[in-house]
Amino acid sequence: MRKIDKIIIHCSATPEFKEFDVDDITNWHLAKGWSDCGYHLIIKLDGTIESGRPMNLKGAHTYGKNKGSIGVCYIGGMDRTMDKWIDTRTPEQKESLIEVLTSLKTEHPDAIIYGHNDFTNKKVCPCFNAKEEYKDISNIVCKR
Repeated sequence: MRKIDKIIIHCSATPEFKEFDVDDITNWHLAKGWSDCGYHLIIKLDGTIESGRPMNLKGAHTYGKNKGSIGVCYIGGMDRTMDKWIDTRTPEQKESLIEVLTSLKTEHPDAIIYGHNDFTNKKVCPCFNAKEEYKDISNIVCKR
Protein backbone atom coordinates (compact mmCIF):
# COMPACT_ATOMS: atom_id res chain seq x y z
CA MET A 1 0.00 0.00 0.00
CA ARG A 2 1.11 3.57 -0.65
CA LYS A 3 2.09 5.78 2.29
CA ILE A 4 -0.91 8.05 2.79
CA ASP A 5 -0.54 11.37 4.59
CA LYS A 6 -3.55 13.21 3.12
CA ILE A 7 -7.23 12.47 2.61
CA ILE A 8 -8.59 15.12 0.25
CA ILE A 9 -12.32 15.80 -0.10
CA HIS A 10 -13.79 17.03 -3.38
CA CYS A 11 -17.17 17.73 -4.92
CA SER A 12 -18.05 16.70 -8.48
CA ALA A 13 -19.06 20.28 -9.43
CA THR A 14 -22.45 19.06 -10.63
CA PRO A 15 -25.94 20.49 -9.97
CA GLU A 16 -27.58 19.80 -6.65
CA PHE A 17 -30.06 16.90 -6.62
CA LYS A 18 -28.79 15.54 -9.95
CA GLU A 19 -27.39 12.04 -9.58
CA PHE A 20 -24.11 10.98 -11.11
CA ASP A 21 -21.93 8.00 -10.34
CA VAL A 22 -18.43 6.62 -10.70
CA ASP A 23 -19.09 5.64 -14.34
CA ASP A 24 -20.00 9.24 -15.21
CA ILE A 25 -16.91 10.62 -13.50
CA THR A 26 -14.70 7.97 -15.09
CA ASN A 27 -16.04 8.92 -18.53
CA TRP A 28 -15.40 12.64 -17.85
CA HIS A 29 -11.84 11.88 -16.75
CA LEU A 30 -11.17 9.55 -19.68
CA ALA A 31 -12.38 12.33 -22.02
CA LYS A 32 -9.66 14.54 -20.50
CA GLY A 33 -7.10 11.91 -21.46
CA TRP A 34 -6.68 10.49 -17.97
CA SER A 35 -6.23 6.75 -17.47
CA ASP A 36 -9.18 6.25 -15.07
CA CYS A 37 -11.39 7.99 -12.54
CA GLY A 38 -9.17 10.44 -10.67
CA TYR A 39 -10.87 9.83 -7.30
CA HIS A 40 -10.56 6.75 -5.14
CA LEU A 41 -14.06 6.99 -3.64
CA ILE A 42 -17.32 8.59 -4.83
CA ILE A 43 -20.28 9.31 -2.56
CA LYS A 44 -23.63 9.42 -4.33
CA LEU A 45 -26.65 11.48 -3.25
CA ASP A 46 -28.17 8.55 -1.35
CA GLY A 47 -24.90 7.96 0.52
CA THR A 48 -23.84 4.97 -1.54
CA ILE A 49 -20.05 4.71 -1.55
CA GLU A 50 -18.52 3.68 -4.87
CA SER A 51 -14.94 2.74 -5.59
CA GLY A 52 -13.14 4.65 -8.31
CA ARG A 53 -9.41 4.36 -8.87
CA PRO A 54 -7.89 1.48 -6.88
CA MET A 55 -6.47 2.65 -3.54
CA ASN A 56 -3.04 1.21 -4.31
CA LEU A 57 -2.71 3.59 -7.28
CA LYS A 58 -1.89 7.29 -7.13
CA GLY A 59 -4.99 9.37 -7.80
CA ALA A 60 -5.50 12.29 -10.19
CA HIS A 61 -7.47 14.74 -8.10
CA THR A 62 -5.23 17.44 -6.59
CA TYR A 63 -2.37 18.90 -8.60
CA GLY A 64 0.96 18.14 -6.91
CA LYS A 65 -0.64 16.26 -3.99
CA ASN A 66 -1.70 12.93 -5.50
CA LYS A 67 1.29 10.79 -4.52
CA GLY A 68 0.48 10.42 -0.82
CA SER A 69 -3.24 11.08 -0.84
CA ILE A 70 -6.64 9.50 -1.21
CA GLY A 71 -9.28 11.45 -3.13
CA VAL A 72 -12.88 11.30 -1.90
CA CYS A 73 -15.58 13.02 -3.99
CA TYR A 74 -19.21 13.69 -3.14
CA ILE A 75 -21.68 14.24 -5.96
CA GLY A 76 -22.83 17.87 -6.12
CA GLY A 77 -21.29 21.19 -5.20
CA MET A 78 -23.19 23.53 -7.51
CA ASP A 79 -26.65 25.07 -7.40
CA ARG A 80 -29.31 23.81 -9.83
CA THR A 81 -28.41 26.40 -12.47
CA MET A 82 -24.65 25.80 -12.13
CA ASP A 83 -24.15 29.49 -11.28
CA LYS A 84 -22.97 29.19 -7.67
CA TRP A 85 -20.72 26.84 -5.74
CA ILE A 86 -22.64 25.61 -2.67
CA ASP A 87 -22.47 22.80 -0.17
CA THR A 88 -25.09 20.42 -1.53
CA ARG A 89 -24.28 17.39 0.63
CA THR A 90 -27.36 15.40 1.55
CA PRO A 91 -27.72 14.02 5.08
CA GLU A 92 -26.86 10.59 3.63
CA GLN A 93 -23.69 11.94 2.02
CA LYS A 94 -22.65 13.58 5.28
CA GLU A 95 -23.16 10.30 7.11
CA SER A 96 -21.18 8.36 4.51
CA LEU A 97 -18.38 10.92 4.57
CA ILE A 98 -18.02 10.45 8.33
CA GLU A 99 -17.98 6.67 7.84
CA VAL A 100 -15.41 6.81 5.02
CA LEU A 101 -13.16 9.34 6.72
CA THR A 102 -13.19 7.48 10.03
CA SER A 103 -12.31 4.24 8.26
CA LEU A 104 -9.54 5.84 6.19
CA LYS A 105 -8.12 7.64 9.23
CA THR A 106 -8.08 4.37 11.18
CA GLU A 107 -6.23 2.68 8.31
CA HIS A 108 -3.89 5.66 7.78
CA PRO A 109 -3.45 7.26 11.23
CA ASP A 110 -0.86 9.80 10.02
CA ALA A 111 -3.19 11.19 7.35
CA ILE A 112 -4.71 14.65 7.68
CA ILE A 113 -8.12 15.45 6.21
CA TYR A 114 -8.22 18.39 3.79
CA GLY A 115 -10.57 19.94 1.27
CA HIS A 116 -9.37 20.42 -2.30
CA ASN A 117 -9.61 24.17 -1.64
CA ASP A 118 -6.80 23.88 0.93
CA PHE A 119 -4.37 23.38 -1.96
CA THR A 120 -5.54 25.97 -4.48
CA ASN A 121 -7.10 29.41 -4.46
CA LYS A 122 -8.63 28.67 -7.87
CA LYS A 123 -11.20 26.15 -6.60
CA VAL A 124 -14.05 26.39 -4.11
CA CYS A 125 -14.39 22.59 -4.07
CA PRO A 126 -15.62 20.93 -1.83
CA CYS A 127 -17.72 24.02 -0.93
CA PHE A 128 -17.17 23.79 2.83
CA ASN A 129 -14.24 23.87 5.26
CA ALA A 130 -13.33 20.18 5.42
CA LYS A 131 -10.36 20.65 7.77
CA GLU A 132 -12.59 22.37 10.32
CA GLU A 133 -15.65 20.15 9.90
CA TYR A 134 -13.69 16.92 10.23
CA LYS A 135 -11.02 18.04 12.70
CA ASP A 136 -12.26 15.55 15.32
CA ILE A 137 -11.80 12.68 12.86
CA SER A 138 -8.46 14.10 11.73
CA ASN A 139 -7.29 14.16 15.37
CA ILE A 140 -7.95 10.44 15.88
CA VAL A 141 -4.76 8.72 16.90
CA CYS A 142 -4.84 5.00 16.28
CA LYS A 143 -2.65 2.58 18.16
CA ARG A 144 -1.40 -0.35 16.16
